[in-house]
Amino acid sequence: MVVRTEPPALSDAEVDRIFRALADATRRDIVRRTLVGEASVSVLAADYDMSFAAVQKHVAVLEGAGLVTKDRRGRERIVRADPNRIARARILLADLEGLWRARFDQLDQVLADPDTTH
Repeated sequence: MVVRTEPPALSDAEVDRIFRALADATRRDIVRRTLVGEASVSVLAADYDMSFAAVQKHVAVLEGAGLVTKDRRGRERIVRADPNRIARARILLADLEGLWRARFDQLDQVLADPDTTH
């Protein structure tokens, strides 16, 4: 028997870290790339017009938000995305979208029958 439970809600601080991390195009690209397959920081850095240290900082921000993990393999640091954490952020956005759509449904009702007070 498989029992599915909802993961605990993200704290406000966790949500802030996730969306701050995803606010940068380079970090979003790193997440995309590491969702497809793990990569070393060196391999990631080779594709950006910035220093290795700058890419390391981007990875550190993503790691702090829990969006990626970094493991040591010999002399390299291997980065991989955490799809579970990304799914939790997606659930939060879906919840917010539901609230937003409900507000529009209410507005549609008011506009359809302006004589009704809600």
